[in-house]
Amino acid sequence: MDTVTIVLILSMIAGFLMAFSMGANDVSNAVAPAVSAGAITIKQAVLISAVLNCVGAVFLGSQVTSTIATGIVNPIVIDDKFLLMLGMLSVLLSAGLWVLIATFTGLPVSSTHSIVGSLVGLGLVLGGTDVINWWSMLAIVACWILSPLVGAAIAYVVFVHIRHTILFARQMLRGALRWVPFWIGLTIVLVMLSFFFKTPLGKSIGFGWLPAIGISLALMIVSMAVCYYIFPKIIRFKGDPNQKVDDMFRRMQIFTASYVSLSHGANDVANAIGPVAAIYMIYSQFDLAGAVEIPLWLLLLGGAGIALGTFLMGKRVMDTIGERITQINNTRGFAISFSAATTVLVASNLGMPVSTTHATVGSIVGVGLARGFAAVDFSVFGKIVLYWVLTLPIAAFSCIGVYSLLRYLLIS
Repeated sequence: MDTVTIVLILSMIAGFLMAFSMGANDVSNAVAPAVSAGAITIKQAVLISAVLNCVGAVFLGSQVTSTIATGIVNPIVIDDKFLLMLGMLSVLLSAGLWVLIATFTGLPVSSTHSIVGSLVGLGLVLGGTDVINWWSMLAIVACWILSPLVGAAIAYVVFVHIRHTILFARQMLRGALRWVPFWIGLTIVLVMLSFFFKTPLGKSIGFGWLPAIGISLALMIVSMAVCYYIFPKIIRFKGDPNQKVDDMFRRMQIFTASYVSLSHGANDVANAIGPVAAIYMIYSQFDLAGAVEIPLWLLLLGGAGIALGTFLMGKRVMDTIGERITQINNTRGFAISFSAATTVLVASNLGMPVSTTHATVGSIVGVGLARGFAAVDFSVFGKIVLYWVLTLPIAAFSCIGVYSLLRYLLIS
């Protein structure tokens, strides 16, 4: 078996490892708040996230991905395509191993930024500093700071509004009947806009902002009208109002968690299989265009890896996100999910490479701060931030080491 074929086979294994690590770590973004609040059990969360991530990857995942993720490395200046194949394999291995190590410690990290860090290492070892797009790097570092801050600010405002208009209202149920339909409608707007502008399938429809907003607002108005008509008929004013309000937000949490899982599979599967697709293209054509077609079998490979990682190891990071930073109930969990999704949607459409992990953790801290500084465990949050800071240099140096080892074993 020639070395090029060996690299292709190893890349498929490494791509599956990366997908597995993403499923084990990133699953916390979608379902951890819902689990901590008691909206769903851990078993239900793992099942929902595993299935929807896989469905999103296979049926909504991008059929075309950029040759080198996020434009960090310029492949044109790298003449030896076999070395580029070896480099892509090194990127997958180093990024996947780092995310897996972080998962064992129970701390959430960004799989996207792990890939970026590995790509920086690859660029440095293949072409030096001239190969790196330093403006992209600057934007990513800026987003490390901005995304948790923006997520925290939105979550703080959302939860304070819910607390003021519903939880602390003189008549809690009347406040819920007035404002819960609004939040349901706003959630539908968020989901629809996220579908149109975040998922590959939605982007392929080609709606501009005006028609997309028009459709979303129309659905919002219809859903609010239905809620205002139905809620008074099905909600009785007898019984515990706290329980009834909590149940409303519990159902909304399940809906948002399910959508985020579906969207995660559709968007992030390219982190695992994009480099594999690039290697496959070099293998079959010994050339690398600006974008590569992703075969269906690669989408299946990525979806299966995400699902298996979620099923076997998803609980570790889920416990940290859902329980160790601050206490979460269904209203707080809804504020977290809504705020994180809003942050990612707005930032991505501004061209900012935001991390869902960073936005979610920031939103959790924002909800906690709405109850005072004592409600947030900043020691746990500090450890998470430390892992975020370490992600890029560890992934970069790991990639350099893995690449050097593979080159020694397969070329020398």
